Amino acid sequence: MRTVDGKGNIIVAEPGLKVLIAGGASDAHTWNLVYLELLLQEAGHRTVNIGPCVSGDLLAAECRRHKPDLVAVGTVNGHGHRDGLEMIAALRADPALAGLPAVIGGKLDVAGVVDADEVARLIAAGYRAVFADGDTAAFLELLAALAGGRVPERAPERAR
Repeated sequence: MRTVDGKGNIIVAEPGLKVLIAGGASDAHTWNLVYLELLLQEAGHRTVNIGPCVSGDLLAAECRRHKPDLVAVGTVNGHGHRDGLEMIAALRADPALAGLPAVIGGKLDVAGVVDADEVARLIAAGYRAVFADGDTAAFLELLAALAGGRVPERAPERAR
């Protein structure tokens, strides 16, 4: 993307959002994170995939290092709700990262069913959206809104 400033200088801006992708501390799965990375790249976003088994402290350190526009936490082992709460707490505890948008999705519960209370806890803890049902269309909608500088009126909250 190219724009011209008031002095006629051409400014080349990176397209899309810079999204940091991570899996929870107890989740060693990687294929879901690779899928998420490819989905984001195909939608025109830049990615930094720090992989699985990420603690809250590591996530905060990598966010300070990479300065993403968004954090996307993916999980498939069923402990995403627990790992996710620890991860978002680390971000919200750091004044430099307190306002960084973050989303979480995947299999958040061992039963495969996340109730509305669980989703509400994750939102209250600081996630912008929870995608417990793998709704990639809603995820891409949220990304488009964020990339366009718009904050969606209501964050997607989905539970199965």
